[in-house]
Amino acid sequence: MRADRLMALLLLLQRREHVTAAEVARELEVSERTARRDLDALGTAGVPVYSVQGRGGGWRLVGGARTDLTGLTAPEVRALFLVAGPASAATPAVRSALRKLVRALPEPFRDQAEAASSSVVVDPRGWGSTHVEHRAPRHLDAVQDAVVRGVQVRLGYVDAAGAASTRTVHPLGVVAQGASWYLVGDTAAGRRTFRVDRVSTVEPTDDPVQRPADFDLATAWRAIADDVDRRRTPLAVRALCTPDGLDVLRIGFGGRLDVGRAVADGRVEVVVRGRDARTVAGELAGLVGWVEVVDPPEVREHLAATGAALVARYR
Repeated sequence: MRADRLMALLLLLQRREHVTAAEVARELEVSERTARRDLDALGTAGVPVYSVQGRGGGWRLVGGARTDLTGLTAPEVRALFLVAGPASAATPAVRSALRKLVRALPEPFRDQAEAASSSVVVDPRGWGSTHVEHRAPRHLDAVQDAVVRGVQVRLGYVDAAGAASTRTVHPLGVVAQGASWYLVGDTAAGRRTFRVDRVSTVEPTDDPVQRPADFDLATAWRAIADDVDRRRTPLAVRALCTPDGLDVLRIGFGGRLDVGRAVADGRVEVVVRGRDARTVAGELAGLVGWVEVVDPPEVREHLAATGAALVARYR
């Protein structure tokens, strides 16, 4: 029995005095035979549900037990269903499950939940960029399943250089970064991050994941992302920026910009990170009205050469 149908069926029984197999089938978009099987499965699992025969019959919870969705408030329900919209970043399975659960919500919450599910659009494109359809990696479901069940996997993987390997991984979490999905896991060689679209095979084992007691996926990913940023932009450029140029720098460099203190002439100390001296000089060349590079000398030399070339061509 699928988890989303189980939850929807429980909430449906809690919200109504009784339901028929035909009503369950219509609400959950399954056949009546499947609806009866699901209702029987609830009873077998220990849920206090029983059937009433004859006219006006159906299925009921013992004692007429009812709930307001296990105590969720209206704002919490709206927040939950914000991820169910057709243009959200949630996976299709999550959106499908939540749309079905809408039907089992208490009446006062249902309209707001349905409105929330269609109130947000997520557009991953920047202005002027071409739309690219991003598909979920082939092994994403298998990787997520291993994380949820807490089992080790034998992972086939092809790295950026094209080298193939197989290793045993303790999957700890899955992260979506931009258009890519990453698996964070522990291995015999330490903690590693794997791009899911480079995974070639996933073989679950019967061995449980050895999960560190203090592990937090969000914290671990921030550390990983910071390390990647540092390795991609190893050069630190010290500069002075006028106060009115700080917003321009923030737009251009984002997380690669660190803002320091103001100096005697009113300008502000900043540090910009980049790949190499030539690249950073090219990024800063158009900001000469706001920014003066202090160090390293190589960046100043590239800027001077660029300025001389511009003067020679356009004077």
